[in-house]
Amino acid sequence: AYFPLAFSGTCTAELCEMRDHHDKFAGRGVTVLPISVDHTYSLKEYKAKYNMHVDMLSDFRRDVSRLYGVLLEDRYYSNRAYFLIDKDGVIRWEHVEENPSQRREDAEIFAAIDRL
Repeated sequence: AYFPLAFSGTCTAELCEMRDHHDKFAGRGVTVLPISVDHTYSLKEYKAKYNMHVDMLSDFRRDVSRLYGVLLEDRYYSNRAYFLIDKDGVIRWEHVEENPSQRREDAEIFAAIDRL
């Protein structure tokens, strides 16, 4: 799950919802890996402040965001996007927001998982 920036309102609401549904993701065999362009120091503080149960990934150099086609070059951070990747590394579902201020509810992500 790509998110634009730690500590922003929409990102915090989104990731706290994912935190609250950690067991529902795990029960479906899904590991949530939030990734942003924030530095690892910021992500460590963010994870601690909001008691996140998952590792927070830093794409500080923007290489992975570019690879997945979600980097907003003019803003130099990633768009909000979701990828379901299977154990073989194959993308099985993806959704990239038209605007980084928009987000999917977990229910929609669960529906996509359940369809696979």
